[in-house]
Amino acid sequence: MDFGHLIEEKIKKSIEQGDFDNLPGKGKPLPKDDLSYVPSELRNSYRVLKNANILPEEMQLKKEIVQLEELLEQQNNPAPEKRKSLSEKKIRYNMLMEKRKMQSSAAYSQYGGGISKKLGF
Repeated sequence: MDFGHLIEEKIKKSIEQGDFDNLPGKGKPLPKDDLSYVPSELRNSYRVLKNANILPEEMQLKKEIVQLEELLEQQNNPAPEKRKSLSEKKIRYNMLMEKRKMQSSAAYSQYGGGISKKLGF
């Protein structure tokens, strides 16, 4: 079933009724896309993740690494399993970054510092 025609009719009806006349930002340029430096083939995926409040895998790993490091700093005699887990997460993170060639990415160079600051690196 094609809903395009039905949607188009509803939009036209709303325009005629003036539903769009006093919208905030009317006549102003759209805000700059904060994902404009993410490669175009990844942009929609990152937008979906952002709207769902889900971090990309590499950022989730980075967050977990920071949490484990803080935990280990607070413990006098940390369990060897925690150190092993930290090492595994760091290796996984580095592999992801290398696989995605993030260090050479324009997006990473722009956002990398800000992300590191937010995560406490």
